[in-house]
Amino acid sequence: MDPYNLPSVPRQRTARLARLGAFPQSPGPSPKSKGVTARRLVAASLVLASLILLTVYLREDDEGSLHAAQRIGLAVLAPFQVAGERLARPFQDAYGYVSGLVDAKAERDQLERQVQELTQQVIGNQTAAQENERLRAELDFVEGPRFPDDYRGITTRVIAQPATPYDQELLVAAGSNDGVTKDAPVITPDGLVGLVTQVSPEASKVTLLTDQSIAVSAVDLLSGARGVVFASPSAGSGLVLDRVEKEQVVEDGDTIITAGWRSGDLASLYPYRIPIGTVTSVGQQDIDLYKRIQVTPFVDFDSISEVIVLVKK
Repeated sequence: MDPYNLPSVPRQRTARLARLGAFPQSPGPSPKSKGVTARRLVAASLVLASLILLTVYLREDDEGSLHAAQRIGLAVLAPFQVAGERLARPFQDAYGYVSGLVDAKAERDQLERQVQELTQQVIGNQTAAQENERLRAELDFVEGPRFPDDYRGITTRVIAQPATPYDQELLVAAGSNDGVTKDAPVITPDGLVGLVTQVSPEASKVTLLTDQSIAVSAVDLLSGARGVVFASPSAGSGLVLDRVEKEQVVEDGDTIITAGWRSGDLASLYPYRIPIGTVTSVGQQDIDLYKRIQVTPFVDFDSISEVIVLVKK
């Protein structure tokens, strides 16, 4: 029992009163909101000042203070602008020069490509025109009255030339499917080329007149002297007219053609009057049984591109 008879006080009252007395304070403005407000005030001030200066500038005459300040500013900045322009001009000129070179090079390349394309077109057109003219001539030759009635011509192109000077054969792009037969004579508008010796459905092999295996009955168109034409034993594309008796007349420059003989059911493989060549040399010795006659063929065997195969109707 308390001797002073004092009432008892709870231990935590003071702390509780302290907590009860601590009231919350209202927060102040943040730094972020202060910065936004300041920027807005500055922007508004600048806009207002610009409007005031523009109004004054428009209302002033040419002698006003703002116009004078403008003239002074221009006078001060003009030398710097001129200097800057002079310094920049070489660089501008260099850029323009380089840019011009690049553009000129690109234009030159484009023109070169166009020239190449046009050149190829011209070459193609010229080749086509030459081929068309050649084919027309051959067509006129085939359709003309040069062949006997029992023959017709098949025009075809050469697809393989002789591989070596000793190889006297051509491959043409016409075969049995086109009506080509074995032993059919082959010609060009210039004259006799040779004979078909092998036939397949799509192509045929032609043995040239300059091959040692080919022999053709021939006649001198002017004198009527008869003989046999075959390849010269010496190298080259020359021909020999053999079996011409010494009393027959053959002279330089005479034209030799196919004889086209017929005896009963037998007949020459070559129709009559196909040109063969021109006599270039005539020789004769007492001990020889026949004349020695050299013939130059009308056909250039090194540049044959198309031929005509004669087949019987």
